[in-house]
Amino acid sequence: MISATIAYILLLLLLAAGMLFSVKRRKLTRWAAFTGAITALLLYIGTGFAGVLLMTAFFIIGTAATSHKKYLKLKINGDDDNAPRDTWQVLANSGIAAILSVAAMLFPAHMDEMLLMIAGAFATAAADTASSELGVIYGRNFYNIISWKKDQRGLDGVISLEGTVLGLAGGLLIAMVYSLFAGFGWPVAAIALAGAAGNFADSLLGAILERKQVIDNNMVNFLATLAGAIVVALIA
Repeated sequence: MISATIAYILLLLLLAAGMLFSVKRRKLTRWAAFTGAITALLLYIGTGFAGVLLMTAFFIIGTAATSHKKYLKLKINGDDDNAPRDTWQVLANSGIAAILSVAAMLFPAHMDEMLLMIAGAFATAAADTASSELGVIYGRNFYNIISWKKDQRGLDGVISLEGTVLGLAGGLLIAMVYSLFAGFGWPVAAIALAGAAGNFADSLLGAILERKQVIDNNMVNFLATLAGAIVVALIA
């Protein structure tokens, strides 16, 4: 049995290694890496290693999807999105999880419910990243989620069948990570469903509000992860 002191030391070492990797590989800015580490620390205090592992799984999925065939994305989008993610982008994807971690600290009797909602939020973030980053490459036909008419790939609120399926896979991976701690049961399906619902909400917000510049992409992602967490809460 690992003592609490040793567990904290191991966590801090892992966070330091993650920060160094993220900054050196230009995945995150220094402040973004620090923000991610603080979020991971909150997750550990509130939910233990389960919350940290969910965040780590999302980071791996997001990094892999973003890095995959960058040269093709450059040709498709016409610009080089090689800049490291900033603090606001980190908070857009993990801010809801951080808030729920604090709630788990304040209401420890509801820690299990908070962890489930955290999984729903990260499932949404993973589904959104996988569908947008991979769908633009592997998608064949692209449709506006409001009008269901063909639209230009890469635009806000534009989806494809292939991207939707890849998004489902991203959310399901988060659900499988959750099952390592809670067992394989109905929560796996609930989390995967929450990821799909949150991804759908992301596309709707992008088509309705982001295109009109009412809100930016960071706020879209934040609200989408909130939607994913709420869907799981409603099912639970």
